Amino acid sequence: MTPLLLASLSLSLALVPGTWGFSPDSDFTFTLPAGRKECFFQPMQREASLEIEYQVLDGAGLDVDFQLVSPNHETLVFEQRKSDGVHTVETEDGDYMFCFDNTFSTLSEKVIFFELILDNMGDEEQEDWKNYITGTDLLDMKLEDILESVNSVKSRLSKSIHIQTLLKAFEARDRNIQESNFDRVNFWSMVNLAVMVVVSAVQVYMLKSLFEDKRKIRT
Repeated sequence: MTPLLLASLSLSLALVPGTWGFSPDSDFTFTLPAGRKECFFQPMQREASLEIEYQVLDGAGLDVDFQLVSPNHETLVFEQRKSDGVHTVETEDGDYMFCFDNTFSTLSEKVIFFELILDNMGDEEQEDWKNYITGTDLLDMKLEDILESVNSVKSRLSKSIHIQTLLKAFEARDRNIQESNFDRVNFWSMVNLAVMVVVSAVQVYMLKSLFEDKRKIRT
């Protein structure tokens, strides 16, 4: 993957195995070497929501194995040889583990983009805000109404950022495919050109040999 494509993503990091915990609405890009499996952990609360979306941006086959495991070590999602996927689960207290497996590939590394969207993780903060709105009934606009408006704007901005991030990931993936096809076209064009030159030389030699006088001249 070229540096230009990596720069087009909102955040690009080479993550180490076993990374523990991400901020809400996080997206990352990392390289998964051939024959390797990388796992990450996300602490979650009860009655929250965890959404994981991933795409294979580069690498032979554009596929990877994906697994999502609950805090009780129960496999919630298991996919084999997929190029992308979107999964949403209602969570409980504990650490959720999700893994990307490239052990089936012995030669090709994969460039993987994934995004986490964590919902209902800040209810305590909203409850703290409600403690300050007592006695504001005389105001034309209550603090609760302001908070609701701010949360609405924040939600819409998050959705916009989410869509833009996905579009950038799709663009990076499509560009990788186009560059790969461009290299293949150039390679086979050179092969065809070389074959044409060899065939032309052989034809000229054979035609020339037909008109040569092979009879011996006696003196």
